[in-house]
Amino acid sequence: MSEIEKEIVDSAEVKESKNFIEQIIEKDLAEGVYDTVHTRFPPEPNGYLHIGHAKSILLNYGLSQKYNGKFNLRFDDTNPTKEKAEFVESIKADVKWLGADWEDRLFFASNYFDQMYEAAVKLIKKGKAYVSDLSAEQIREYRGSLTEPGKEDPGSTRSVEENLTLFEDMKAGKYEDGTKVLRARIDMASPNINMRDPVIYRVAHMSHQNTGDKWCIYPMYDFAHPIEDAIEGVTHSICTLEFEDHRPLYDWVVRELEYPHPPKQIEFAKLYLTNVVTGKRYIKKLVEQGIVDGWDDPRLVSIAALRRRGFTPESLKMFVELCGISKANSSVDYAMLEYCIREDLKMKKSRMMAVLDPVKVVIDNYPEGQTEYLDVVNNLENEALGVRKIPFSRELYIEREDFMEEPPKKYFRMFPGNEVRFMNAYFVKCNSCVKDENGNVTEIHCTYDPASKGGNSPDGRKVKGTIHWVSAEYGKQVTVRLYENIVNEELGVYNEDGSLNLNPNSLTVLDNCVVEPELMSAKAYDSFQFVRNGFFCADCKDSKDGQPVFNRIVSLKSSFKLPTAK
Repeated sequence: MSEIEKEIVDSAEVKESKNFIEQIIEKDLAEGVYDTVHTRFPPEPNGYLHIGHAKSILLNYGLSQKYNGKFNLRFDDTNPTKEKAEFVESIKADVKWLGADWEDRLFFASNYFDQMYEAAVKLIKKGKAYVSDLSAEQIREYRGSLTEPGKEDPGSTRSVEENLTLFEDMKAGKYEDGTKVLRARIDMASPNINMRDPVIYRVAHMSHQNTGDKWCIYPMYDFAHPIEDAIEGVTHSICTLEFEDHRPLYDWVVRELEYPHPPKQIEFAKLYLTNVVTGKRYIKKLVEQGIVDGWDDPRLVSIAALRRRGFTPESLKMFVELCGISKANSSVDYAMLEYCIREDLKMKKSRMMAVLDPVKVVIDNYPEGQTEYLDVVNNLENEALGVRKIPFSRELYIEREDFMEEPPKKYFRMFPGNEVRFMNAYFVKCNSCVKDENGNVTEIHCTYDPASKGGNSPDGRKVKGTIHWVSAEYGKQVTVRLYENIVNEELGVYNEDGSLNLNPNSLTVLDNCVVEPELMSAKAYDSFQFVRNGFFCADCKDSKDGQPVFNRIVSLKSSFKLPTAK
């Protein structure tokens, strides 16, 4: 077991103890604060989900399952400026793929707009909200700073009746965007700036993807979110650390609106991966500039991109579990995610022959026109995957890098005078090679030992090199795509001007790869190990029946290095 594997096993054993969220939940259940556990995942439908969202999905759903509770999928669609039905459908597909089952509890915040409006009216009647005429810039000026208290809004002295009338007029469309807002009346001198009379409703004459043109006023997120949780009976509203300073406002809203069983907000640290791009505006720019072929380009870490590349729900669950749940922000090396997909696939997938950069081999003493079908174990570590037959013939393809005319020391693959093992086949000795006018090797001539069938010689002689191959007669040509990080890892994600530091070699397209014939029946998302080359997945967009395109999910060996003790 490698050092990284030991660390991961040790980490998994430590994480069997309860995390701080589970401790809070169990305390609440024991003390009768709640008699059930009800969680939710509340994405805003303004982009594709990324791996950080996977942590939230799996955490919320996992808690509901652990405590025999309920899990909701709710779209926080209170901002009509950025939301699209396309994003709603992609998010539903991602959550479902990860295995989080919302059953019949698919909700939209916009379906609660009537209740939110009534909640705002209730606050006005209690003297806890007022209509303001200040512009957004003036509101910022009046808010004060971390060292200075804010100033009272001139609108804060209005009567309840005047505020009710003005708010009704806002709803009726009598005011232009930006001319009126509704503010909560809390404390302009609060040390928490979020509590300095925050805006809870704004005028926005925009069509909404769910409610159409019914509304021209929309609630702000900090007001809408606790109401949504309370309406749905959510008990534990689990969110990321940037909302910690917003928790007093969350609690204020549910308290002032007098919900009988108010939900409890709990914050946890986000999942940060080193040297990846997750920002929506950056990905949008990459898509628009044609640098990537969509939000699901396999070089990205959106959930759709990871699925297309060939990652599995099980690998993401393993990754999230290994990262753990904490209150402290930290970043995780991308190599840890690669480790998880290798671990998930290595026992599940057949090990197939595929030559990515082919050069022809001719076995001069093999009978012309003869074909043998050799038995090959699909996965040496998992006998349940069975055995297949692959064709062996006089002319074969091997990887160009598996031949050198003048090899360095300790090069044990094919070179003139050297004998190697052709995997699952025979011992083969290289005799000569043919070159074109530019000095490139076009053909390698060999002889084989018929007595060494199966890859071992009866006389007991040993060879040090074993290489894979594909029959030239029966092999099929396919396109294979090799991916590297879209970011130049040596220089970091961002340049000084804020632009992305892109890796020009993030995509390599190989159009002349040759694979064993069985791979031609691969369907979208089918994955395999290509012997010595890595794990590959049939692309869901560009593959056609009988003509798959393969994406490399991950190489076979990890580049991950444990930090050395200082």
